[in-house]
Amino acid sequence: MKIAMASDHAGYRYKEEIKKFLTEKGHEVTDFGTDSPDSCDYPDFIRPAAKAVAKGQCERGIVLGGSGNGEAMVANKVPGIRCALCWDLRSARSAREHNDANALSMGERTVSISAALAIVDIFLTTEFQGGRHRRRIEKIEKT
Repeated sequence: MKIAMASDHAGYRYKEEIKKFLTEKGHEVTDFGTDSPDSCDYPDFIRPAAKAVAKGQCERGIVLGGSGNGEAMVANKVPGIRCALCWDLRSARSAREHNDANALSMGERTVSISAALAIVDIFLTTEFQGGRHRRRIEKIEKT
C-alpha cells in the first residue's frame, strides 16, 4: 500500500518509527516531513500529505503531532479526506469500518509507541463495512 506520512516536531520520533515499521511490512511510504525534531508549523507538512491521498497518489495517510488534534483538523480541510484521530484499537477499527477513514492522526504525547504501531496496523488492515455506513459517508462528502 502507498502511504503518505507527515508530522510536526512533536510527532517526528513516532513518524520515523512508524515509517520503519511500514517499510518492513512492505508498504511504500512517502514522507512529507518534517525532517527533524526542530520546532515547525504542522500545516506545512500535513496539508501536502493529505492532498497526496485526496489526489490518489497515496492510498492512505498517517499524520502525527503532539496530540494529533491540529493535524486531523488540517487534513480534514482537504476535500476528500476523512482523517480520524485515534487513540486506541477500537477507535482505529471504527474509523475504518464505519467511516472509511483514509487518513489517521495520532498524538505522540497521548499513546505509547507500541500502541501507535498496533493502531497503524489495525487502521491499515481493517476494511470498510459499507451498507448503512456508505449512506453516511455520502452525507459527509456533501457537507
